Amino acid sequence: MPKVTFYTATTLNGFLADDHDSLDWLFAAPGGEGGDADFQRFLDGIGVLVQGSSTYEWVLEHEDLLAHPEKWPAFYGARPTFVFTTRDLPAVDGADVRFVRGAVTDAWPAILEASGDRDVWVVGGGDLAGQFADAGLLDEIRVSIAPATLPSGKPLLPRALGADVLELTAVRQAGAFAELTYTVSHA
Repeated sequence: MPKVTFYTATTLNGFLADDHDSLDWLFAAPGGEGGDADFQRFLDGIGVLVQGSSTYEWVLEHEDLLAHPEKWPAFYGARPTFVFTTRDLPAVDGADVRFVRGAVTDAWPAILEASGDRDVWVVGGGDLAGQFADAGLLDEIRVSIAPATLPSGKPLLPRALGADVLELTAVRQAGAFAELTYTVSHA
């Protein structure tokens, strides 16, 4: 059974994105573009990516992927990407993007099959990760805390998960970021 990990970055005060779903704050932080060796090891173990429509749309726009689909493999490789959405969205030419609607439990069999023997990365957003937690499918949360704050925005994980569910298993410094890893128990 693959492990499902919500791996993301957040501001010091717990926001994934600003009020307009932008991640510009992240890329302004030193090292915010990612790429450290630990992240590459994580990515090597991933078989499938899952993301919400706001995350997908931001990446499309920020990287101009519709005009430059050749950039997609640099970010995600050939991995299938499931995008949860209630709207019709454009697909990136040549990318294995699968648009799904409804509950994560309804899409789970297809996600599981596409992952093969590798893990699932919930890229974002926080509410989608919360839906995986609600369904008992979220196994791990890895969060990199950036040296930045926002006055408001999209919360990291809009759910109540306490110490009875979360166990801190690792802490590390990654440049200017602090990375925390928690296992999520399924009681």
